[in-house]
Amino acid sequence: MTYNSDKNLEVTTVWSFPERGSWATHSSNFRGNFAPQIPRNIMEMFSQPGDYILDPMVGGGTTAIEAKMLARNILASDINPNFINKVNNVMGFEGAKVYSDLKVADARCLSHIPNQSIDLVITHPPYLNIIKYSDGNIPEDLSNIGSLPKFTAQIRLVAKELYRVLKGDKFCAVLIGDTRKGRHYVPLAFNVMLAFLKEDFILKEDIVKVQHNCKMTNRWGWKAKRDKFYLIMHEHLFVFRKPRADENISRLKQSTKNIYQQ
Repeated sequence: MTYNSDKNLEVTTVWSFPERGSWATHSSNFRGNFAPQIPRNIMEMFSQPGDYILDPMVGGGTTAIEAKMLARNILASDINPNFINKVNNVMGFEGAKVYSDLKVADARCLSHIPNQSIDLVITHPPYLNIIKYSDGNIPEDLSNIGSLPKFTAQIRLVAKELYRVLKGDKFCAVLIGDTRKGRHYVPLAFNVMLAFLKEDFILKEDIVKVQHNCKMTNRWGWKAKRDKFYLIMHEHLFVFRKPRADENISRLKQSTKNIYQQ
C-alpha cells in the first residue's frame, strides 16, 4: 500500500481508517499500536520538514517511521528497552536523512531533552492496564496501573515534562480511548485531557477516531445487548498547544468560560 498525502489528509474532526497503513516497515503485529495515518496527518498539519518530533512512549515505532518518511527529526523513547530495540530494527528502511535519537527513558523524566527544544509531540499512552506492555517486569510502566486516579496522577507528570521540552506555540497530540468496568463507562480520555489542561496546555483539537476491525466486537456483542451497554468504538485524539511566553494563560482560560478550572 502506498500513501499519497495530497489525497489522504484529513479535514474534519472525525477520522476513520478502515484500512491500516502498511507502507515502509509498518506492521500491525505490535498490540495496541495506532494506524500510521494518525501521526502522518498530525505531522503534515502541525510541523515542517526538519522539525524535531518527540514520541516518549514509542512502542512499536509508528511515529518514528512516519517522521523519517516525512523528513522530520525524531526523538523517541520508551520505558521498555525491548521496544527501543524493536524500533531500531524497523528504522533501517531507506528514507530521508534525519537525526534519530532512540533512548530507554521514562516519559515522566526526559532529562536528556533540553527545555523548549521539541517542535511537536505525538504519543499514544496505555489505556490503564488493559494491555500490559512489560508483564509486570518494569514496575514503573504506566500499563501496570489499574486505578484511574493513580493513572491520571502519573499522566499529569508526563504532561508536565512534555510541557517543559515543547517549544512555545507548538503542539502535543495524544491518542487515548475510554474503557468500561463492568457495565459502567470509565472516562479515561476525559481524565487524561484534564491532566494536560492542569499543566497549562490549551486544547486545540478534539478529534474522534473511529475504531475498526476490533476483535472484541464479536466476542462482546451479545453481552452488550444482554446487559444494555454500547461497545466503545472510538478514541480521542487530543491536540494541545503550549502557549507562547508572552501569552496570558489565565486570560486564555477565561476566554473558554473557565472550563479548565475546578
